[in-house]
Amino acid sequence: MSVPSVPAPDSRLPRHVAIIMDGNGRWAKQRYLPRPAGHRAGVGAVRTTVEQCIAIGVEVLSLFAFSSENWRRPEQEVTLLMELFIASLERETQKLHKNGVRMRIIGDRTRFAPVLREKIDAAEALTAGNQGLTLVIAANYGGRWDITEATRRIAADIERGALRSADITAGLIETHLALADLPEPDLFIRTGGEQRISNFMLWQLAYTELYFTPLLWPDFDEQAFRDALDSFAGRQRRFGFTGEQVENQKNR
Repeated sequence: MSVPSVPAPDSRLPRHVAIIMDGNGRWAKQRYLPRPAGHRAGVGAVRTTVEQCIAIGVEVLSLFAFSSENWRRPEQEVTLLMELFIASLERETQKLHKNGVRMRIIGDRTRFAPVLREKIDAAEALTAGNQGLTLVIAANYGGRWDITEATRRIAADIERGALRSADITAGLIETHLALADLPEPDLFIRTGGEQRISNFMLWQLAYTELYFTPLLWPDFDEQAFRDALDSFAGRQRRFGFTGEQVENQKNR
């Protein structure tokens, strides 16, 4: 995978970018193509975005590939998405590895076919020691599922006497979430014109800057990503403080 040389925006970069890649089906429909053509075209946008993140130094890129609600889609489309997931892992993992990318797949894997679970395990094992971009693929993932699983693990610790209910804090819950070892997203991007987070990283997006674009995911190119980064760079992140407090802290 070739990584273009792209200058960073004038201001700071997000450490962690999270994206809902929406609009593949509509992209295909606009071109009188079957929906699978849109999903295949979307893989190219994934590749471009990964290359951009590597080039400019983003630490973590999280992509919402398949939600826990997507099983409701037509069976033929779900089958195609699973096949595309397997093919992408087979085709891209070695390239990602050569570029120092560490792969993480989060979500409930129990519903996946054994061959897909094997591909996921192999991709994670191969890239586990890499020190570059961490690429998180959320597959059969939902924010409510993530919080429910964390709660279940905490309850199990209480049942066996390792914890008391009084020990439960926001920090403790965070340590049991899927991305406990990674920084929370600084920038959330959703393509396709919808303006909602759709059960994606409900806990982690609490203070994330949100960016929505009408562009359909296959059309999300280098300039579109730069536009999102420039929007982020122009915002003041306050985390509950006043603007004056933030400016005073910066000027110290």
